[in-house]
Amino acid sequence: QVQLVESGGGLVQAGGSLRLSCAASGNIFTINGMGWYRQAPGKQRELVADISTFGRTNYADSVKGRFTIFRDNAKSTVYMQMNSLKPEDTAVYYCKVTTPLNNYWGQGTQVTVSS
Repeated sequence: QVQLVESGGGLVQAGGSLRLSCAASGNIFTINGMGWYRQAPGKQRELVADISTFGRTNYADSVKGRFTIFRDNAKSTVYMQMNSLKPEDTAVYYCKVTTPLNNYWGQGTQVTVSS
């Protein structure tokens, strides 16, 4: 089992920045990929960015150039630096980690960007 604790969401004005963190505990040695998803009201959950064990990253087109995902394997933590935030980035952001047998999700953290 892997437990995830997210932090860093909040309310910010358009153009502002936030950094999300997701700390993993438990059976951390089985973790492969780590990533962030988001779900806006009335919409499906979508991939924002993910990062492999060796640091290969993947971003949704809508956040390329504005968001940066990175991980600290020693701390079993994945981060996402979000710059130049837009109102359309408003959503609940979820951390996800993958292991050979399961996927684990965080509880979600609200990000609200005001115009």
